[in-house]
Amino acid sequence: MRVLVMGGTRFIGVYLTRKLVKQGHDVVLFNRGNKPIPVEGVSHIVGDRTDPLILKDKLAHESFDAVFDNNGRELSDTQPLAEICRDRIQHFIYVSSAGVYLKSDQMPHIEGDAIDPKSRHKGKFETETYLAEQGLPFTSIRPVYIYGPQNYNDLEAWFFDRIVRDRPIPIPGNGMHLTQLGHCSDLAAAMAAVLGNTQAIGKIYNISGDRAVTFDGLARACAAAAGKAPDSVQLVHYDPKAFDFGKRKAFPMRTQHFFTDIHQAKTDLGWQPEFDLVSGLQDSFQNDYLASGRDKAEIDFSVDDEILAARS
Repeated sequence: MRVLVMGGTRFIGVYLTRKLVKQGHDVVLFNRGNKPIPVEGVSHIVGDRTDPLILKDKLAHESFDAVFDNNGRELSDTQPLAEICRDRIQHFIYVSSAGVYLKSDQMPHIEGDAIDPKSRHKGKFETETYLAEQGLPFTSIRPVYIYGPQNYNDLEAWFFDRIVRDRPIPIPGNGMHLTQLGHCSDLAAAMAAVLGNTQAIGKIYNISGDRAVTFDGLARACAAAAGKAPDSVQLVHYDPKAFDFGKRKAFPMRTQHFFTDIHQAKTDLGWQPEFDLVSGLQDSFQNDYLASGRDKAEIDFSVDDEILAARS
C-alpha cells in the first residue's frame, strides 16, 4: 500500500515508519522537514500541515491508500486533511489519547467509557467524532502513557534522573495509584496491524502494556532497569494539595488511577505487546537515557527540594 504518514521523524513516527517499510509498504512522510528521515529512501513531502492551503497544494496530485495522522491534536488540525482524503483512501488511522476518558470509579477504561469534556485532549475526541460523522473509513488509537527511546516527554527519564543520582523520588499520594505504560515499538506495531484490517474500520482501540503498575512500583521498575536494587530507592510520599507549584511540574503523571483494557486490540488486530515493563524501561535507559548523556546533564531539582524541605 502507498501510505502517507503525518510527521514520521519523531518518536512514534520513527518506529511506525520503520515497521511500515519493513512490511513492504510505500511510505511517504509529510512534515516541516526539520528532522532527518528515519529510513533511507522514504519519500518526503515538506510542508506545514497547519496551513490548509499548503496542505491541499502539496497533496492535490498525490494518491494514497491509507493515511496515519500521528500529530493532529485539535479538530482544526485534522479536518483539512480528512477533507482532502475523503473518497480517495481505504483507511484513515488517527492517533488519539486515552486521556480523553472521564475519571471513573470503575477501571480499567474500556473504549466505550464516558469522555471528559474538560480534558486537555478533548480535541482528540472531537476529531474522532468528526471522522465517524463524515463516514471516513477511520480507526482511532488511544494510547495511555507512551515510553521508550526517543521519548520527548519526561516520563521514564524523570525517574532515571533521580535514580542515577541517588536522590529521593517524591511521589504524590500514597504511591498506590495504578497507571499504565506502553512501549513505543509496541504502539507502532499495533498501528501497523490496523492498516488494511477491515475489522478495525470505524473502531477505537486502547493501546498500552499488558499490566497496570503503581507509582511506587514504577519507581522500583525504573531502578531495576537502571541496574539498581528496586528496594534501594528512597520513595517520599507527599500531599500535592499542600503545595503551590504554579506551572512547574512536580510529577510526570496524573495523580489518579489511569489504565485501560487492551483486549479488543489483541482480539481484532492479532496484536500482543512485546515488552514487559522492566525490559522496555531497560531499552529506554540503555539506548536513550545513557546514550544521550542525560545521566551527566544538569537537572533542575528545585521542585523536589521544595517537597523534601517541607517534610524535613
